[in-house]
Amino acid sequence: MDTDRRRMTSEQAWVLGLASLASFMMALDSLVVSTALTTIRRDLTASLEELEWTVNAYNLTFAVLLLTGAALGDRFGRRRVFVAGLAVFTVASVACALSPGIGALIAARALQGAGAAMVLPLSLTLISAAFPPQQRGKAMGLYLGLTGLATFSGPFIGGVIAEGLAWQWIFWLNLPVGLATIALTARRVDESVGPNNRLDLVGVVLVTSGAFGIVWGLVRGNVARWMSAEVVGALVLGLALVIAFVLWERRTEAPMLPMRFFRKRAFATANPANFLVFASLYGTMFFLAQYFQTVLGEGPLVAGLMLMPWTATLMVCAPIAGRLVDKYGERTFVVGGLLLQAIGMGWIAVIADTDTGYLELLPALVVGSVGLTMAMPAAQKAVVGSVEPREIGQASGAFMMLRIFGGVFGIAVTVAVFAAAGGYSSAEEFSDGFAAGMGVVSAFAFTGVLVALGMPAGRPAPRASAVAAG
Repeated sequence: MDTDRRRMTSEQAWVLGLASLASFMMALDSLVVSTALTTIRRDLTASLEELEWTVNAYNLTFAVLLLTGAALGDRFGRRRVFVAGLAVFTVASVACALSPGIGALIAARALQGAGAAMVLPLSLTLISAAFPPQQRGKAMGLYLGLTGLATFSGPFIGGVIAEGLAWQWIFWLNLPVGLATIALTARRVDESVGPNNRLDLVGVVLVTSGAFGIVWGLVRGNVARWMSAEVVGALVLGLALVIAFVLWERRTEAPMLPMRFFRKRAFATANPANFLVFASLYGTMFFLAQYFQTVLGEGPLVAGLMLMPWTATLMVCAPIAGRLVDKYGERTFVVGGLLLQAIGMGWIAVIADTDTGYLELLPALVVGSVGLTMAMPAAQKAVVGSVEPREIGQASGAFMMLRIFGGVFGIAVTVAVFAAAGGYSSAEEFSDGFAAGMGVVSAFAFTGVLVALGMPAGRPAPRASAVAAG
């Protein structure tokens, strides 16, 4: 009987598989786009600002609508909203492929982000609700490992497409995957709702407007100048609206994000630590493939192959880390993982130059990637494990929102440092900017270490269900 309770049921397997397939599609899209950035820049004569927008337009709508997507799932049905988000993402991918210019591509990427905001928080919610606490770390490790198939293959696929076909095909790939996931989810996943039976419309307006102001200020800072009226005004207004959102959520009867979550030590520390995990990850991802092409002189295909050892660790190590987190607790893996990322990226910041060979960079890349792979499932488990099962949707929305805020923040700051220290005019200039950017990425990770030290220590306390299953 104990073995049966530990074994994954067919219903759990379908939820895990389909949530992972949706995440696979979006992770593949992000990695493929990163590898193809240089080709897109040349083909569409895009500036650095426009190139940054092809990434940040997606992140902008994603971050702004994440809590709303989670709230809609809790109110109208998680499966229904999950499927609707997949449909939006798939249609937007077709629009990306058909874009005649950089402006149309940026607009379609923004629509992709809106679809993703309905899918990704609910994928985490569906998994967390389907698995009991004693199985949740393993399930999240498998989720990240299956997503890692996209992470592993994305750079290579992007290189093959950008060099052998055309960059538009990176978006056509989403059409068959999206249609298959929609059809299977409608048949194999049961409908569920969250604890609130009505939508917090005031909260939706406040958090959406506040998130938009903050993200807009971050993505415009490098072009409009950080001290300009536009950027300062957007950031101040965004922060004011977020504060208003917090005050409203403390008094409303049916909050979309209960503020009492932040009184839980695990929730209050794992979320900012994860923010810094993704600031470090996205800052690295934005420039790494460009470095291989601009400084080392490789084409998109070879650059994609060079990224594969860095991305392979997610597929290999995430399931292992997820199982070990169940046994040893989250703090060790978040702290240790971020420390490895800080060491790896700091190593690259020191040695990166026009004379640096790929094999000299490889050990540092693997060290950093192993670190990120350790930290991600542990942070996820800490957040969703700190709330009641019926509140997982709300916690997942906050977790995903801060994760994307971290990505936008990481790209914005890394691009600013890159532009101050280097540029695109020569390999030497790019190398200078890249080394400076990797130094900032390392600093993000080390700051995350300091934050994660505040997480609860040791093994998770045994619950009655966990004891019974043991």
